[in-house]
Parts: sequence; C-alpha cells; structure tokens
Amino acid sequence: MKITIQNIEFSYNGFPVLKNVNNKFEKGDFVALVGPNGSGKSTLIKCMNGILKVRKGTVLVDNRSISSFSPNELAREMAYVPQSENRKAVLNVFDIVLLGRKPYINWKPSEHDLKITSEILDSLNLDHLAMRDFNKLSGGQQQSVYIARALAQEPDILLLDEPIANLDLRHQIEVLDLLKSLSQKGITVIIALHDINMAARYASKIMMLRGGKVFASGGREIITKENIESLYDIRVRIIENDGHTFIVPDGLQKYH
Repeated sequence: MKITIQNIEFSYNGFPVLKNVNNKFEKGDFVALVGPNGSGKSTLIKCMNGILKVRKGTVLVDNRSISSFSPNELAREMAYVPQSENRKAVLNVFDIVLLGRKPYINWKPSEHDLKITSEILDSLNLDHLAMRDFNKLSGGQQQSVYIARALAQEPDILLLDEPIANLDLRHQIEVLDLLKSLSQKGITVIIALHDINMAARYASKIMMLRGGKVFASGGREIITKENIESLYDIRVRIIENDGHTFIVPDGLQKYH
C-alpha cells in the first residue's frame, strides 16, 4: 500500500513547522526520516496519520485522502508507534498487544482477536513474556511490545517516532532488524530516526528534512559528504566498507 504526501504545511501557534512537503512511498519501503532537531520529523509522522491536522495539503493512502477515513478505518490501514508513552496502568504484555485489536472489536475481544494477538507475540518471539507485567520489562522489550500492539491492527503502513531512542546498541539492532523484516513482508515502514548511520544501514529510502522542508530524498545514493555536511552543519568523512556506508563526524563547520 502506498502513501503520498502532497504539499503538506503545518504550523504550531502560527509558527511554520512543515513547508510544502511532498513525497511518495510504495508498498514494502523502509523509509528513514532524518535531519537535525526541530526539522519536522516527528510532526510529519503525526500529520501522516492524522494526529495533527495539516494547514494545507493532503495525505493519501492508495490515492484516498486520510480525511475520508473513519478513525477505525484508518487504524486498520496505518499504525503509529510513539516515541514514548506514560503508561501507569498495570497490564500484562498480552493485554497491551490485544489493545491493538481495538479497531476490530465491537463489544469484547473475539476468539479471532485473541488468536491474532497470540500469533503476533509468537512471531516476534515475545510469547514467553505474554503474562509478564509490562512495566517490569526492559526498554527494548517494551518497544518490541509496542510494535507488536501496532501489528495487531494488521496495518499496511507502520509509522514510528524515534523507536530506538534511549535503547542500548543491542536493543537498537533488535528493533531495526524487526522493522526491516516487516518491510520485507510488504509492510511500508516509515521511521523518524536520529542516527544517520542506522538509517544508511537499514533504510531503502531516506528523506532528509531541514527547517521543515525536504532537503533531499531518495535511496542511499543521497548519503553524500555534501548532503550530510549541509544538513547538519558539520564536517564528515564517508567510509564504504563491506557494502555499507558509514558517516564519521569530523568536527563542526567553520564559518568565516
């Protein structure tokens, strides 16, 4: 399922955050949104799934505007994983994931809803945690559970806002490996990401944002010394090794 962004503009309290943003992503794309703090990555994610209402422009899912979907309809097509949640309720992992079935539940969960939840936990190797208190899990485990909850919606598009923030390197790799495997199964994955090296390693498409505008967009070929230095106002070296691209910071830009 493809998602199209057309002429998106968004403002907070009159201050423009997104300015004429356009792009198109296809079924199975793994898209990394990168750019400095305040460039509009998280805001764009929230505009794409309708959490924030755009001032101008539209977001299309298979050529249909998201504004024409009911909340439940949209939740069946597109799932969102926020950067963090302030969850105080004591729920086990199974119940957290079962919440993802909400767009399909009229009164109470059916046997099918319970079956889907169990299958997702099993497919993500989380079944052994099903009865564990969610609040007692590690950060990496909690993030995987949030992704499982999103998958319980059976979406074709998965939007994630900084899902590896505050995770150690092992758990970052676990989460990104999982997202890569989902894209290979045909789910369109769009992720806001700070780590440009992780973006270079995992993403099939990269969208660079600066000052609320699209700075560059394309495949890994846009990860160039010139683009990275202009995007972040730093000096870098680009190293190619074993088929992978690595960006090595080499200091701040010096202006005269």
